[in-house]
Amino acid sequence: MNESRETTAAEVDAYYAQLDREAEASGYHLNPDRETTWQLVRGLLVNKARYGYQACPCRLASGDKRQDLDIICPCDYRDPDLSDYGACYCSLYVDSDVREGKKAVRPVPERRPAQLATAQASETPTPEGGTSLWRCRVCGYLCARNAPPEVCPICKAKKERFEVLKLAVIARG
Repeated sequence: MNESRETTAAEVDAYYAQLDREAEASGYHLNPDRETTWQLVRGLLVNKARYGYQACPCRLASGDKRQDLDIICPCDYRDPDLSDYGACYCSLYVDSDVREGKKAVRPVPERRPAQLATAQASETPTPEGGTSLWRCRVCGYLCARNAPPEVCPICKAKKERFEVLKLAVIARG
């Protein structure tokens, strides 16, 4: 993986156009908010460089592709989210009403079973002293760090808008 190389704007623009063509050809639509969608597409490329696969930019990936299969974009939860809420969890994909401005994107609750997210977070190596799982209260972006980022890479919310998540420990048997 090559997470040290910076993803360029040209790469994001090209992948954005490709995703848009593929989505429309398959009967799906990308979010019409270009800034938000551009940042999400950038997150997909960053995760692809980091992990070797397109983990959803709105969820914490473990780095183990087998464990993350359900959150490789488009994730397993996209279609039920679109059906029930008009957008997927991160709002990369939206339904026709959102795309046409007939309705706004609204918050989508997390469908991923807590035991998957918790198990993967608990298996993520942590530096000495431990790492917390931080969630942006604005867009739901997750990151494992000692402190929240200064600015959310997805929605640009300030660090004060992050909350630390309390995770349950899962017994393995």
